[in-house]
Amino acid sequence: MQPDFLATSLHIVAPELIMALGTMVLLMIGVFMGEKSAQTVTGLAVALLIITGLWLTLVAPDGAAFGGSIVLEPFARFMKVLVLIGSAVALVMSVGFTERERFDRFEFPVLVLLSTLGMMLMVSSGDLLTLYMGLELQSLAIYVLCSINRDSVRSTEAGVKYFVLGALSSGMLLYGASLIYGFTGQIDFKAISLVLTGEPGLGLIIGMVFLLAGLAFKISAVPFHMWTPDVYEGAPTPVTAFLAAAPKIAAMTLLLRFTIQAFGPLHDEWRQVIIFISLASMIFGSFAAIGQHNIKRLMAYSSIGHMGFALVGLSAGSVAGVRGVILYMTIYMAMTLGTFAVILSMRRRDGMVEEINDLAGLSKTNPVMALFLTFLMFSLAGVPPLAGFFAKYFVFMAAVEAGYYTLAVIGVLASAVGLYYYLRVVKVMWFDEPAGEFVPAAMELRVVVGAAALFIFPVYLLVGGPISAAAEAAARTLF
Repeated sequence: MQPDFLATSLHIVAPELIMALGTMVLLMIGVFMGEKSAQTVTGLAVALLIITGLWLTLVAPDGAAFGGSIVLEPFARFMKVLVLIGSAVALVMSVGFTERERFDRFEFPVLVLLSTLGMMLMVSSGDLLTLYMGLELQSLAIYVLCSINRDSVRSTEAGVKYFVLGALSSGMLLYGASLIYGFTGQIDFKAISLVLTGEPGLGLIIGMVFLLAGLAFKISAVPFHMWTPDVYEGAPTPVTAFLAAAPKIAAMTLLLRFTIQAFGPLHDEWRQVIIFISLASMIFGSFAAIGQHNIKRLMAYSSIGHMGFALVGLSAGSVAGVRGVILYMTIYMAMTLGTFAVILSMRRRDGMVEEINDLAGLSKTNPVMALFLTFLMFSLAGVPPLAGFFAKYFVFMAAVEAGYYTLAVIGVLASAVGLYYYLRVVKVMWFDEPAGEFVPAAMELRVVVGAAALFIFPVYLLVGGPISAAAEAAARTLF
């Protein structure tokens, strides 16, 4: 390996190296300082995520490292920044909760950092091996995070369920990758694309479907959604917030890169799979959430539906469609983190509560929190002029431009059905008799809720232009 080649590659992967080395240092700090180091390690972990984000934004150059195994371009840069923001906010929100629930161990932020490192590799993966390596690094850390509260049966059950089903999906993904390599002789995404000429063989199509199934599991799309409600409900709430934000962005990014870059010539084949998953997720997520009473399970089914909406943009297979997906995931992360900050604030003197009916009369006991949560619910439902409306508008318009009118119409109808269960939360807050006051929320939770509410309305109307332009530039680099 030439020195110049190695130096260039190391410069490109510097953000990942910073994250990896910093995580090892924090692990050593935790080991030598003991359990009392949890708060210190968490603070340093957030600082490490910020430093990595600044290096990624200001210093790291575009290019391909190690023969194209890892790539960095505007698309990867944009999505990595989203992943880092999601991880940092989830860590900040976890501080008070972990201390109250008595599992404030230094391993928690270390595992979040390791998972984030895996996500960064996923976002920048240029071949099948890096794809699998990043996916497994991300997943293995999350399996432990879900069951990190060893005193909770629900947490342990959530970790076991996610591990068993995650292992199944990883096997499917790896089998699909092996078939793709066997029928193309390539693992590099761009090289695979160049090989795909003429009519594809059945084995190659099967490999593509298996790999798409493995990625669909990671974004909890139907029919690979079965883990989502139980894991969302059983895992500690900060872990659920983390799981609902950053990993979804990384997996969706990987899905975009794989379909557009590796299997671009076979767009008619993978579009059929994506359209089916999109339709099933939108419809199932919208109807299954109606009967939910636990707000974390409600957010789980909401997440399934939103992944279906995002996939509408990918179905178009165009620059406009990918841009729509990028914007959708950006807005979805803000809405989700803000909502989970409210869920973490649902605490009475005798402990945490998670039932939707526990929000009864919140407008009278905490009108500011009720107002912000109302904004978030309306945005998740896609009510104009909130940011959630624009998110759905971009992906639906991309589908219409590509000629998928039926898909767009079904998406609008599914969104109208979803409006019901979001309005039910609003109705409980504003019209039901108060069920009791919550303990005042921690400052960090109030900041997250306020920032999320401001982002979706009205700040998004001001910053949406630059964000949309950056998403446009990011989308074009995939083509």
